[in-house]
Formats: sequence, structure tokens, C-alpha cells
Amino acid sequence: MTFNLLQRNKQSIIYGVSLAGLLLLLKWLEWHFVIINNAVELYTGGIAIVFTALGIWLATKLTGPKLKTVVVEKEVFADPNFTFNRDVADKLRLSNRELEVLQLIANGLSNRQIADRLFVSLNTIKTHTSNLFLKLEVERRTQAIEKAKRLHLIP
Repeated sequence: MTFNLLQRNKQSIIYGVSLAGLLLLLKWLEWHFVIINNAVELYTGGIAIVFTALGIWLATKLTGPKLKTVVVEKEVFADPNFTFNRDVADKLRLSNRELEVLQLIANGLSNRQIADRLFVSLNTIKTHTSNLFLKLEVERRTQAIEKAKRLHLIP
């Protein structure tokens, strides 16, 4: 438990020991001589130390523990008897390129990877993705994939 306490307060202990060392050094240099001849420098140094300590404390508070990413795995079953539903695609007015983008999204590719594979710009892929979301009435890639599978647009 003592080791844990020391480990947790390591920075505070280091700063405390450093400040004690500085105090001993100032005493050794004769307080009276130093204070009279270098008062402005001492006040400036003291203020600098206070603001440094405040900055370090604030930085540790603002950059506290990071949130961890949680990966959720979902089992997906591929239908071996998949048949593409052209009627639904025509009803939603999905172009062949949008269907191609939808299939690549379902394969897990990023927008940049899809753009590279189809030899188009990243903005073109973003436009196709946006159009897909509107036509499928979804907000996310995962929702688009699930709805497209339910409508038999992708296997």
C-alpha cells in the first residue's frame, strides 16, 4: 500500500524534494544578501514556479484518463441463396455506381479505399454515400448495410 501511495504521488514528492533543495540552497547563499540585491528576480522566479506548478496540475487534470474504445462484434450470416432484388433498387432509384459503393461499404472499406478502388475522387464517394443514406433513409453506414441486406440489395 505504501508503494502504491508513493507511486501515485510521485510528482508531488519530486516537486517537494526539489523545493526543499532550493530552500536549502537559498539559505546557504545567505538570505539577507540575496533578498536585498535580487528582490525582483526572486519574486519573478517565485511567480514562475507557481505558474509552472499550476500549469502542470492543470495539464494533468485536462489530459486525464482517455476513454477506451469498445469493439462490438456481431455475427453476420451470408445467405447462400442470395438473389438481387432489382425491383427494390429501381423503386429506390439506386444507380449501379451507388450499388457498387454500397457493396464496398459492406465489405468494410473506408471512403478513401473505395475512391482508390473505383478511380474517383473522395468527394465523389462522399456524394454517393450521402445519396445512399438519403435513399435508404438511414444515418450510418451500419444501418445502410443492414437495410440493404434486408431488402436483398447486397448479400
